[in-house]
Amino acid sequence: MDKDFRSSATWETLRQRSELLQKLRAFFLQSGYVEVETPLLLSESIIDCYLDPLVTQLRSPHVRSLQGKSLYLQTSPELGMKRLLASGAESIFQIGKAFRDDEFGDLHNPEFTLCEWYCLGDKMADQVNFLGELCQTMLNSAEPEVLTYAEAFQRSLGLNPLDCELADLLNAAANGNTPSSFAEEEMDRDDVLNWLLSEKVELSLGQDRPTILTNYPASQAALAELDPELPGTACRFELYVKGIELANGYQELLDSQALRERSQLQQKKRIENGKAKLSPPESLFAAMDAGLPTCSGVALGYDRLAMLALGKTTIAEVIPFPADRI
Repeated sequence: MDKDFRSSATWETLRQRSELLQKLRAFFLQSGYVEVETPLLLSESIIDCYLDPLVTQLRSPHVRSLQGKSLYLQTSPELGMKRLLASGAESIFQIGKAFRDDEFGDLHNPEFTLCEWYCLGDKMADQVNFLGELCQTMLNSAEPEVLTYAEAFQRSLGLNPLDCELADLLNAAANGNTPSSFAEEEMDRDDVLNWLLSEKVELSLGQDRPTILTNYPASQAALAELDPELPGTACRFELYVKGIELANGYQELLDSQALRERSQLQQKKRIENGKAKLSPPESLFAAMDAGLPTCSGVALGYDRLAMLALGKTTIAEVIPFPADRI
């Protein structure tokens, strides 16, 4: 049979998606942000044990410094945008493509549209409020509830994920349909917490109204500052609507040495999990050494936003050509 050339989304849906995109852009411009564009292809990558960038190389002999080097299609524009902030940029936003390998399904596509922004001077609480305003504007939703990560676990599972024993977490997981490979020796504490969050806690989040989850465990800080007011937690927050993670934000880490150490740990875990080693973001380290200003940043999945806003159940219904049609 001939390959199916047709869009998986109807033209009417794509027209509505376009109108929603204009509304999102207007929201940021009216809020005083400046729109920017940064490269999708870089010689470095943010190191995350769970995210895999697509890798390529340049054949052109004209850029000698890149000959033979791996180049990465970015998993988000974070690296380039933070370099801009350290170069003197004001509060900025970007709407564009990002790429993540080995992600495909109702809520994932290897190529997707991401809206990412950074606000100078903002702490986590400021961006939690801003994210709530954006959610209400774009989805005509009620004001989001704000819960800590620990409160969400206590409400769903009756345990405190920050100080309970690993055995308690494993017992909570064992009461559900756990994967056959799930075993204590194969899963560290964060692996178990991530499984419990995705399989048991997330589905209850954002059902009656959007939920913003704050203060993730310090071990899951990624590129966030640690929260001195809630020891053992990071200034990381996520937005959930109808059980779907829509946005992930940080009060951004400013300490380059801390990022180097976290990157090394993430690289180590990647290698232990059989994943490819990634080139460290040396330009980001240099930018942070020079002085990354105090800021908070958020990445929001636009395809998921469009899906929720337009009443669809999969992102294939709001994008024209998902991975199984390219």
